Amino acid sequence: MRIKLVVLAAAIAASGGHPALASAEPASLMTLDETIAALDTAVFDAFNHCQDPGQLEKHASYFAEDVEFYHDTGGVTWNREDMLANTRKYVCGHFTRELIPGTLEVYPVKDFGAISRGSHRFCQTSSGKCEGLADFTIVWHQNGDKWEITRVLSYGHRAAADGS
Repeated sequence: MRIKLVVLAAAIAASGGHPALASAEPASLMTLDETIAALDTAVFDAFNHCQDPGQLEKHASYFAEDVEFYHDTGGVTWNREDMLANTRKYVCGHFTRELIPGTLEVYPVKDFGAISRGSHRFCQTSSGKCEGLADFTIVWHQNGDKWEITRVLSYGHRAAADGS
């Protein structure tokens, strides 16, 4: 059973660390699902624009320095620096990520944060064609007012059925 929790998302927005939450609902009205969904949007908005000045650094700000990233076809990276080098080399200016609507699920982790999982598609920047699909699981750590990604699993990479 999924449990909805009320979190202090307003403090995150007030910190200025995550501009996507600046217009978020007051903390008393935001559930854990809404908070993580807003963070997912912010992380991947920066990811999708990482070729633009400052966006890769913004994307980096959501990840713990010792983040572990497990990619079924790309292997494992053990820290933020290596993960960002891969993002810079293989993603920026080449493709964007879109969350598949209705697939994001969020689960609380007692005294730690949350786990999110879902499916996303990848679209070529040049053509706009969305040819790849994959599933993901992200472990989020809440430390005071800050949410940080500590683990990422990206798996089940496959071709999209229609390529649109």
